[in-house]
Amino acid sequence: MASRRVLITGLANFWGTRLAAQLADDPGVEHVVGLDDRAPAAALPGRVTFVEGDLRSPDIVHVLRAAAPQVVVHNAMVQFAGEGRSSRTVHDLNVVGTLQLLAACDSVPTVKAVVVRASAAIYGSAPGDPAFFTEDMASTRSSQTRFQRDLAELEGYVASFARRHPAVTCTVMRFQPVVGPTLDTPITRLFRAPVFPAVLGFDPRIQLLHEDDSVDALAAAVRTPVKGAVNVGGPDVVALSRMLRHLRRPAVPIPHAIYMTVAGALLRPTGARLTEDFPPFLRHGRAVDTRRLTEELGVHPRPTMEAVA
Repeated sequence: MASRRVLITGLANFWGTRLAAQLADDPGVEHVVGLDDRAPAAALPGRVTFVEGDLRSPDIVHVLRAAAPQVVVHNAMVQFAGEGRSSRTVHDLNVVGTLQLLAACDSVPTVKAVVVRASAAIYGSAPGDPAFFTEDMASTRSSQTRFQRDLAELEGYVASFARRHPAVTCTVMRFQPVVGPTLDTPITRLFRAPVFPAVLGFDPRIQLLHEDDSVDALAAAVRTPVKGAVNVGGPDVVALSRMLRHLRRPAVPIPHAIYMTVAGALLRPTGARLTEDFPPFLRHGRAVDTRRLTEELGVHPRPTMEAVA
C-alpha cells in the first residue's frame, strides 16, 4: 500500500492515542480517523481526526464510508470493567462491537487490511501447557473465563470475515500482558504494588510486553499486514520469584482457595481490580512463540525484565 488512510477504533485509550500519533508522523499514512465513544484526553496531531460514535451501533458504517480507509485498526478490545463500564458492557464492546465493525467493513470497498488488537489470554493458563504457545494452538483450547470466551468470539468473527473477503489481509495481534511507566491497568498496578499477592506453592513463568513495543507492533502491522494471528511478547520468560527479587517487591503467598478475597483486599489501596483470569495466570503463567512477530513484522520487543523495570 503506497499511501494509506487508517481508521482506528478505541482512539481514546492508550494504544489508540499513541498509535495515531505514531502514524501521523509516517509519510506513508495520508490521514488517520479515530472512532471512540469518549474524547481523547490528549491533543491530537493535525493529521488525526476524532469522530465520536458507539462501535456497537450499526450507524458506524457511515463513519467508515466517509473515512474510506485502506486499513482498519480494531483497537477497542476491553479486558477490564471499570468506571462506567460493567462486565456486561465490556462483553458488548468486545463482541457486539467487533461484529458491527466487520459488518460495516463489508460495505466499504477501500478496506484492504484489518488489524485487531487482541490478547494472548485466549490460550488461558493451565497445568500441562506447552512451553510456548504457537498461533495455531488457540483452536485447541477450551475457554475457561468470560474474557477468554469474548476473545474466542471476537477472533471467530474476524476469521469469518477473512474467509468472506480473501483479498483483505486480517491480522490478529495477541498481546501478552502489557506493562510500562505510563500505562495504568490492573496488571500494571499489580506489578507496582508495594507487596505482590502470589499464589501459594506456585512460581509461574512470566512473559511481558513493554508498552512502547506494543504500540510499535501495531504500527508494524499497519505498515505490513500479515494474514492470521501473531503472538506479541518479550523474547524470554522469567520466573515470577526472580522478577519480584529484581523489583524488590516482597511476595505474600495466598492459598488458591481464598486468593481473590485476600488479594483483592491487599490490592484495594492501589485501585487494582482483579478478574477471574488472574489466579490461573499467577499459578501457571503463559509463554508464547514470537517468531512471526520478529521474522514477518520485524518487531523485536525488549526482554521481560526490562519491560517490567
